[in-house]
Amino acid sequence: METWNSKPGQPLPLGATMKPEGVNFSVFSRHATSLTLVLFEKENIDPVAEIPLDPEINRTGDIWHILVLGMDPSVRYGYRADGPFDPQGEGHWFNKESILLDPYARALEGGETWGGNPGVGTQAGKEVSFQRRCCIPVDDFDWEGDSLPNLSLKDSVIYELHVRGYTVHGSSGVTSRGTYKGLIEKIPHIKSLGVTAVELMPVFEFNELENKKLNPKTGERLKNFWGYSTSGFFAPKASYASKGWDGNQVKEFKEMVKAFHCAGLEVIIDVVFNHTAESNSDGPVISFRGLDNTVYYALDPESKEYLNLAGCGNTVNCNHPVVQTFILDCLRYWVVEMHVDGFRFDLASILRRDHKGEFLSGPSLVDAIEQAPVLAHTKIIAEAWDTQTNQVGAFPGRWAEWNSYYRDDVRRFGRGEPGMVPMLATRIGGSSDLYQTSGRRPYNSINYITCHDGFTLYDIVSYDCKHNEVNGEDNQDGTDQNFSSNSGVEGPAESSLVNDLRLRRMKTLVTILMVSHGVPMILAGDEFGRTQQGNNNPYCQDNETSWINWNLAEENAGLLRFFRKVIAFRNRHPVFRRSHFLTGKDTNQDQHPDVSWHGLELDKPDWSENSKVLAFMLDGHELPHEKRDDDFYVVLNGDQVEHSLEVSPPKAGKAWFRIIDTSMASPEDILDEDQGIAIIPERRCSVLPMAAVVFISFNTPATPTT
Repeated sequence: METWNSKPGQPLPLGATMKPEGVNFSVFSRHATSLTLVLFEKENIDPVAEIPLDPEINRTGDIWHILVLGMDPSVRYGYRADGPFDPQGEGHWFNKESILLDPYARALEGGETWGGNPGVGTQAGKEVSFQRRCCIPVDDFDWEGDSLPNLSLKDSVIYELHVRGYTVHGSSGVTSRGTYKGLIEKIPHIKSLGVTAVELMPVFEFNELENKKLNPKTGERLKNFWGYSTSGFFAPKASYASKGWDGNQVKEFKEMVKAFHCAGLEVIIDVVFNHTAESNSDGPVISFRGLDNTVYYALDPESKEYLNLAGCGNTVNCNHPVVQTFILDCLRYWVVEMHVDGFRFDLASILRRDHKGEFLSGPSLVDAIEQAPVLAHTKIIAEAWDTQTNQVGAFPGRWAEWNSYYRDDVRRFGRGEPGMVPMLATRIGGSSDLYQTSGRRPYNSINYITCHDGFTLYDIVSYDCKHNEVNGEDNQDGTDQNFSSNSGVEGPAESSLVNDLRLRRMKTLVTILMVSHGVPMILAGDEFGRTQQGNNNPYCQDNETSWINWNLAEENAGLLRFFRKVIAFRNRHPVFRRSHFLTGKDTNQDQHPDVSWHGLELDKPDWSENSKVLAFMLDGHELPHEKRDDDFYVVLNGDQVEHSLEVSPPKAGKAWFRIIDTSMASPEDILDEDQGIAIIPERRCSVLPMAAVVFISFNTPATPTT
């Protein structure tokens, strides 16, 4: 073992910090009786030094710290923590044989190659246990004046994607497939869609090989493809970098963020603070468990078993002051050092629970995140539920939420369920039933029809039920409540009638999404009809089930065109992005309400159980003067038969022009506004089954109407 000179060091900041004299190490452990800093040479399994920390000089309160003099940052490190091992008594898991990751490590060594051995080194040709080392990346990145777009949430359109899955398919055409650099190469496509932000599925370090199941059809080892199993909260995933070693993954992540910002796009990352990769008592000892299990995790008061409110084996004790500080430090790091623009919090209801799993009656981590000064301009989005409860509508202040009620109600209308017209109107109007009484706004609702978790848009209209057999769980995983319908044939269809209906239904669903108040989110690949073959839970599928097939962009060019144009249509018109809920009231004394609801007959909306048709008129003048817009008439048919509707008369000197009809083939399905087709003088509109039609009000044309 080598000898290293040291000084006592400083307790803050936590983690490994470069100093002129060397590196300062600082780590929390309240209940450890001793703690040792373990140093390694690059890619070497055996330590080059183990430095015991003297609690008399290297401990301040519950923080252990040491300054190692003259240390080169290329040296890797970890910790050994000793203390009581009493999992079923006091709940401690100390074991001095375990080498633990620093919770504040900015990068990890090991796992540089996706699907490769995530540990460091080998022994007798066998994989070592899951053991990685902490790196100290050199902070010399030049942001070149990068500034965050800081776009209004109200005007946002979010695009959810998986870093690897987006470009790893051979059809992607990028030089660095499945990486941060690969995303940079796809910015022109993302920008062309008209979205304002990408929402990246987990980019924190995780072990894709933790899944031990096999694909029952192929016998291949399944993976943790999605990454909702964090092992390093400050560390970007190394295998998502083209050169994921020596801390280069940090540089490549920053390069990606800078490139998105240069294109005017924001970067939101999906963060998982509700559980960790250590899972239940059968899981690996990686970091928190070995440093201070009773502080970091919520345990049953009697058995000391891990509470499992996330359904993943353990629950993080988010509202312990130490854990709160850790999470807030992590969020600040990703904003200040990595320049991200916001966060989507997985199973965020857990962030409001105490160490017993009960909801806190007073302030919680959720409030602390909202009030954190450094995070004041970031977007904070909750997946507002966990395995025990759905809290959509209950998060405070500026929190936005994935609106699962929007998803389900629009899907149910879109498959022709009776009785959905009233709820559809509520969702289109901004979900006032969820947000209005608490003083929140429509943009607190993240409206979505699809996300990574569930069917793709194509699968919603192509499958009646899930087909998850390849996940190795006997098709028992994934929800059974998909609110989908297969349009007449389960799965791929040869019938042109079936395929035409599916295309119509997809376009209708995205039209509803874009004319709704709230913030629309779309799933990557939906713009050209990506399928997961009916798998609604492909978390373990690192293959063509989950990868984006870019050939579909050409095969389904008409659908891609429709997506681009309908998003641009929304972005042009503030009438769809109002800050207030639709009230049906006249706010500027022009004798026109902001919205008027209709059915088959004018001024007679049918809210009955049997109704499957909704029409409404939006008055663009019911906006502040500087944002006044055109008027729009929208007709939505969720029925399986064609309907003829009476259309509201336009204002004096105006005429209705059809610009969207999802039943028509491309390019007639969505027209440029100056090429809209005027409605016939009788002011009636025929709408085919499962179709949407949108009219815009312009000055009366001189050209003949059709």
